[in-house]
Amino acid sequence: MAVTIKDVAAAAGVSPSTVSRTCKDSPSISRETKERVRRIMAQLGYEPNFEAEPVEAFSKTIGIILPSSQRDVYENAFHLEIIRGIGQFCNQRRYVNTVITGQDDAEVLDAIQSMVANAQADGFILLYSKKDCPVAAYLRSEGLLHVIVGKAAQSANQTIYIDNDNALAGEEATDYLYEMGHRRIAYFGVSNAMLFSAERRRGYQMSLLKHGITPREEDCVEVNTLNDAYEEPLKSLLTAPDHPTAMLVSDDILAVVLEQFCGKLGLRVPKDLSIVSFNNSLFSRITSPQLTTVDVNPYQLGMEAASQTINHIENPNLLATKILVPHKLIPRESCCPPEV
Repeated sequence: MAVTIKDVAAAAGVSPSTVSRTCKDSPSISRETKERVRRIMAQLGYEPNFEAEPVEAFSKTIGIILPSSQRDVYENAFHLEIIRGIGQFCNQRRYVNTVITGQDDAEVLDAIQSMVANAQADGFILLYSKKDCPVAAYLRSEGLLHVIVGKAAQSANQTIYIDNDNALAGEEATDYLYEMGHRRIAYFGVSNAMLFSAERRRGYQMSLLKHGITPREEDCVEVNTLNDAYEEPLKSLLTAPDHPTAMLVSDDILAVVLEQFCGKLGLRVPKDLSIVSFNNSLFSRITSPQLTTVDVNPYQLGMEAASQTINHIENPNLLATKILVPHKLIPRESCCPPEV
């Protein structure tokens, strides 16, 4: 009888779908596995018949959990880029992905619990990390496979997460402003309950201390959402006699808000206020002036998150992985030396 794809899979200790992907030289299969499968194929005299091979079904599902929000999250290109990376990797590995979100944490939790009760997900990717997060706490308490994009707020040693070194990125971005000649540097960010912003603020403070500047609490303006009252504290900060000449902003969306607010106050960017932000999103390139920003590679964050989720689905005994994706400062037009 002719050797079948199942015979090769059994002899190589892999699934038939892995043999099929090896035949098609899929990038989702490691070089070592391909070499082992091909060696077995040669030993057994297996000849692939692509017409006879069934098309692989998408058999497993990964839930992608977005932050709860009534509106803001859907406008954030950062999340779209992460989802694009997740989707591309899942397609390569024949996994389905589905997006989960809601107006608040309770609605998100309800959707997750429904999926779990109906066995509709094999793993989850949580696209954010924040302090005292009920969603992360539920996933942890139920022992559900999940990967966090961001630094784990609790049980970090037992949690799989993909992140940037946000503290280092914040420090380097502030160093950039310092080296340009700025000495009064402020910070504008989302609530430090979101760990990425807390880490970027920490890096900002580390840079100031390194250069002999004492961080001032009044130089940091933080908001939970764009609906919060940020105008008064920003106005007080930017119109003070010793106002900052530069500001580090936790993401591009807030940086656009800051640019527009400077226009209302009659301040010029970058002559009156230099701005460095994060994410290198479309917003950073369509503003005037274009934003100097830190590219945190969200597409790669998504690819790595999907890769680790699938690795742990297929190899349940793996230890919890932690991966740092590199960042890069992209200089543009929103920074210049301060006027003397």
